[in-house]
Amino acid sequence: MASDEELEAIRRRKYEQMLQAQAGMAAEEERRQELEEAKRDVIRQILSSEARERLNTIRMAKPEFAELLENQLIALAQSGRIKNMITDAQLKEILRQIMPKKREIKIRIRRI
Repeated sequence: MASDEELEAIRRRKYEQMLQAQAGMAAEEERRQELEEAKRDVIRQILSSEARERLNTIRMAKPEFAELLENQLIALAQSGRIKNMITDAQLKEILRQIMPKKREIKIRIRRI
């Protein structure tokens, strides 16, 4: 059997490993929050208040789509392709262009 000193050393090592893992997770969470804050700042700069409201509404209904749209808008802004603030009407037009086309479904009933 291991002595009490060996068991205590093992416990200490495990405890230190746990603390390091928690510190790493906290640092990762902090980086993620900083990135989200930077994204919100860019969105605030490039979208009008009405367009931001529309984006928030989209986020509630389709969070993945809103994330994709945000990333595309940020990429456009960083590349310098957005010169003025995007209005709600312009955002609607962007949405029309990137939304997948809906297929029309027709049901035909055949009577025998």
